[in-house]
Amino acid sequence: MTHPDLTALPDMALENDEPVFREPWEAQAFAMVIDLHQHGVFDWSEWADFLSKEVHSGLERPYYQHWLCALEKIVAAKKLTSAEDLHQRQKDWHAAAAATPHGAPIVLGAR
Repeated sequence: MTHPDLTALPDMALENDEPVFREPWEAQAFAMVIDLHQHGVFDWSEWADFLSKEVHSGLERPYYQHWLCALEKIVAAKKLTSAEDLHQRQKDWHAAAAATPHGAPIVLGAR
């Protein structure tokens, strides 16, 4: 299986040609994009375009926040989910996080 060219992505932090993550969720978002790409949901140049629009949107936010926003937009554009479902999942996650004791894993209810 061909690995995508990470150097084609805007502002991607690499160390020894590997991505650099500050938080576990960043690696998880990265892995979701790679998996969707490898399963043919989108080609790499299409992903790079979505990500580039987020990075160059003028919004000041950490790099993987751009990545996550681009992921949400591309899955909605591909009709894998809807913007409404994504919004509801965000609300569900925040509610679960607020109800979870510090240090315990956050568990979302079954949908």
